[in-house]
Amino acid sequence: MGNKNIMNIANELNKIKEKPFDKENDFSVISIDEIKKIAKLGNLSLIDVEIAALKKEIMPERYQRNYATISCSEQIKLLQSSVAVIGCGGLGGNIIELLARLGIGKLTLVDGDVFSENNLNRQLLCSEKNINRNKAETAAERIGQINSSIITRTYPIFIDSVSIHEIIKGTDLVVDALDNISDRFILEKACKKEKIPFIFGAVEGLSGQVSTIFPQDKGLESIYGPSKRYIKKKKGSRISVVSATPALIASFQVQEAIKVLLKRGTILRKKVLLVNLEDLDINILELD
Repeated sequence: MGNKNIMNIANELNKIKEKPFDKENDFSVISIDEIKKIAKLGNLSLIDVEIAALKKEIMPERYQRNYATISCSEQIKLLQSSVAVIGCGGLGGNIIELLARLGIGKLTLVDGDVFSENNLNRQLLCSEKNINRNKAETAAERIGQINSSIITRTYPIFIDSVSIHEIIKGTDLVVDALDNISDRFILEKACKKEKIPFIFGAVEGLSGQVSTIFPQDKGLESIYGPSKRYIKKKKGSRISVVSATPALIASFQVQEAIKVLLKRGTILRKKVLLVNLEDLDINILELD
């Protein structure tokens, strides 16, 4: 980008900075339309413009309700982050929706399955119109509707011990939204080899579990025991899950992801969160 473009963009941002504050805010904001205009002017990505604005303490209007909870510098960190979500169904749909609204700059979406009618009870991205459509591709379209700045990579495949390395390589964090334990062990092994933190989540009925696993941690073995105990469930082998459970567990997983990316707060490392919505029972157990 030439010096003239840089100056033009700086001038446009300075004009926004000089505007009187909105009555509801004590900071400058920039709208989606203004971001798109400046991006076109400088041949930049939307994220580049958002980051440039945040560096001048101009908050993209879509993130203004994050302010005071997530600072300008932290919002920049999220925009610069890359997260892979493995599974785009019940847990995954909620995770993807929340990460997109928070402003994670790059999202990798992985799922080889298609939506079916029995997903309608709980899977946020499933609608009557997209039955038989691939879940990962539908998730990418949804992200585009929520936050057009986000860069997505889509893998409409089921993971295996070979493909998963290429998929997650270079990401900052992996979030587990799988529906079986055997694949979860494959994913964890790949995360350890690639040295990527891993946010585990699982649901069944009105119960769920969450844990944050770093590459050097014992991880899933502390929760499930040895991986050799588990074989992949056959297609059609279904567990009961109602809508509230994945929505809640996904929220815990996303908050763990944000804490890891921003290096703040207390994470569930070497711990597992156990939630029972039937009895409103929430416990945190220490792991080996």
